[in-house]
Amino acid sequence: MKNIDKNKDFETRSLDTVCINESHLEHKWYHNIKYLIVGLLFGIVFIKAEIISWYRIQEMFRFQSFHMYGVIGSAVIVGAISVFMIKKLNIKTIYGEKIEFHDKKFNKGQIIGGLIFGLGWAITGACPGPIFAQIGTGVTVMIITLFFAIVGTWVYGYFRDKLPH
Repeated sequence: MKNIDKNKDFETRSLDTVCINESHLEHKWYHNIKYLIVGLLFGIVFIKAEIISWYRIQEMFRFQSFHMYGVIGSAVIVGAISVFMIKKLNIKTIYGEKIEFHDKKFNKGQIIGGLIFGLGWAITGACPGPIFAQIGTGVTVMIITLFFAIVGTWVYGYFRDKLPH
């Protein structure tokens, strides 16, 4: 642990890649079915709310409709209230484990990454969550988007140490 304290760059990089709240509990394979069910429900909500619609996404980037801004804004508000309540009420996981939040420093890589992400989102009409719902509804061309999202993630991981953080 003393070596980590001496190397602040390593400490910063390890905090942004490691899940600090990772559970160490072991479960049987069928405990993962709950994630499948939640994922399916999440996909259904995406479909019903028209979040996966390429046209809705294009309307957002052309500033022609409030629909997607309303969805994103609602998610931000719910997330902020949830984090506030977790911190204030010291809420734990369903297994009784403490939830920890760690401050992260702002850097220019976040702006560059956000612009690349937004550009890809505007061009393809998909961000990571809806890609799976789009493929599930039969928009099979999104398999190409998914493939290149995976390639982009791999490229980032490969060049990570050379990028500004």
